[in-house]
This record gives sequence, structure tokens and C-alpha cells, in this order.
Amino acid sequence: MHLLVISHKRCWRTPQGVVATGGFPRQMEALAQLCQRLVVAVPLQPTPVPAGAQPLRGESLEVLPLREPWGRGPVRKAALAPWLALHGPKLWRALGEADGVHALVPGDIGTLGLLLAQWRRKPLLVRHCGTWGLRTTAADRFLARRLPRIAGGRTVVLATGAGEGPPPPGGEGLHWIFSTSLWRREMEELPTADPWCPGSPLRLITVGRLSHGKNALAAVRAVAMLRDRKDHEPSLPEVHLEILGDGEARSAVEEAIRELHLQSRVLLRGNVGHDEVLQALARSHLFVFPTRVAEGFPKAVLEALAAGLPVLAPAVSALPHLLAPDAAGVAPGALLKNTAESSVAAAVAEWIRAGQQDSETFARSGRLARQRAHSYSLEAWRDAIAERLREAWK
Repeated sequence: MHLLVISHKRCWRTPQGVVATGGFPRQMEALAQLCQRLVVAVPLQPTPVPAGAQPLRGESLEVLPLREPWGRGPVRKAALAPWLALHGPKLWRALGEADGVHALVPGDIGTLGLLLAQWRRKPLLVRHCGTWGLRTTAADRFLARRLPRIAGGRTVVLATGAGEGPPPPGGEGLHWIFSTSLWRREMEELPTADPWCPGSPLRLITVGRLSHGKNALAAVRAVAMLRDRKDHEPSLPEVHLEILGDGEARSAVEEAIRELHLQSRVLLRGNVGHDEVLQALARSHLFVFPTRVAEGFPKAVLEALAAGLPVLAPAVSALPHLLAPDAAGVAPGALLKNTAESSVAAAVAEWIRAGQQDSETFARSGRLARQRAHSYSLEAWRDAIAERLREAWK
């Protein structure tokens, strides 16, 4: 099969090849294993390559370079017509050569790819990588109306989330697909985090983009609250926090660390390579994820579970599914009541008290966390997509 992928994912050209951040490179490598030829059409950036970027690789993988559409917001929307005039012929030829098209949405380039593939009547795989059902923008509303209508037949529509049935409110042609960035071998070889032992400092970690929505500030302020609470609750251990990621909220996080005098307790590392992320998870005790974003299927949480870390996160999207207790009542984490710093601090304190009362609390949760993460390997992701395509594309 010759599959054409059309995506808005930002990529960079380096002497070693084209690179990208996040789970995209590994997911493309997994898709390449299904194809005789995989052509990935993505915009290449003129900006410096960010830390942690990984190569797009695979024996059958080729990159079709595009330019990033100009501007932002309304300016970018207005620029799509001249952008399509420039890149349309290239995409049109690639569409003609392909046996099928994989469009990643939401995103303007992926949505254009979806429409062009339908125009050329190509077998189509649409993967909605955002939060299914969110209708904040006109593009969200367009996709929420369009995708249920086109799903079925030779058009496979997958939405990032959790569960076995179609995404609500969907039709029979819509299905959930999880999101991951780890191979099964990597999960098996991943160092396991040592459970926290009462009497020793507790090491928290959070990983993700430093945006206001991801809310790393709540984790920082929770550390200050736990430090100040120690005067009234002497049994509380010293709590440290490691933050991995970068973004527009970094200055606010740095300012909070200074104002709250947390320089000795909070380490802000910025963007680091994927291997360093996994190493940092393995030396931590508890993963905190106080996101205010609706999320899809957060890979950062899955990687924390794979490292054997209990996770504290809000009840959004797939997180209740991932953190649900097993039949014996053991859970690989807990759901936050809300995303305020007081809720994060209370949840951490509750886990500390549980660990002090029963020294096996963290170990049991960590074992279940690893077990649950193993269900979501890149092999399982690849095979789930392959099964859908075999059914629809024969």
C-alpha cells in the first residue's frame, strides 16, 4: 500500500533528516511498517530545531516538504488560498499516486488534505488528534458536523480518546484510537520508578507544554502549600518537583518559583530529549498533571504509568479510563477534585498519608500502572489502525 499522510505537524530539516517533536515521529515509523511506501506531507520550519526533536524514519518513509502557511488567526486563514495555489499541484500529484490518504485533524493543512482526498475519491483515514466533541472554533464545529457524515465505507474516522464504542455523539463509522509513543520493548526495558518510602523526600514530576491551560503553576504552588503545611503537620515529608517542558507560561512559572522561594525544591528543566524524560520519570515518585485542557489521550500520562508512577490528574477525556481501579480496588493514581493548587496539594498529602499507613501503597499502584500502560504500545496502536483499514479498504 502507498499511503499519503497530510498533517499540520511542524517539522524541521536537519543534516540527519527531517525531525519533529512529540509522538508524531514514532507514530509515523509505526505506520511505515504497514506500507510499501509512506509519504508524509508536512510543513518544514525555518526556526531553530527544538530540544527533544526526533527523526521521521522508516524504510518506506519519504517526506513531502511544505511551507508553513503565513501568519496566525484570521491572517493565516486568509493566506490559505495563496498557500493552496502554491502547494496544491504538489499535493494533487501526490494524491494521484497514493492508494489511500491519512489526514490528521484538527489543523488547516490536514483538513485541506481531507477535502482534497474526498474530491479525488480516495480511500481515507481521518485521525482526530484533538479533543473529540470540542466545538470552540468554527473549525471544531465544521469537523464535528462533517466527520460523522463521512464515516463509513472506505472512510475510516478515528478519534483520540478511550473506550470501546464509537465516540459520542458519533455514528457507527467512528471509533476511538488511543495515542502513544512507546514500543513494547521500550516499555519492558523502561526503568521502574522506586516507590516512595516514608521518611524520605517525595519527588513529584510533571511533563508537558508550559501553557496556561496545562497549568504547571498549580503544581508549583502546591509544593509551597505542602511546605507551609509542614508546620502544622510535621509528618509531611519534604516535597520536590521537577518540571519538563517549555512554552509561553515559562516566565510565569519562573516568577512563581522565585516569589515562593522554591528554588531548592522546584527544578524547571525546559525541553529535553525523550530518553531524558523517561529517566526523569524513573527517578520520581508521583506524577502530577493538573491540566485545565480537555485533552485527548495524553501521552505524558501514559509514559508516567509505563514508568510505574501513580498519576494525579483531573477527570477529563481518557483519564478516568486510565486511572480507574482494578477489581481489587487498587488504582494507578487518583482523579483530582479540580485543578486548583489546593486540590493538587490535598491529593499529594492524601497519597503521603496512605503511604505512611501502608508502605506498599505506592508499590501496588506502580505495578498496576505499568501493567495498564502495556496495553497501549505502538504495536497495539499500529495493529488497531491496520484492522480498521483491512475492514474498510480490503
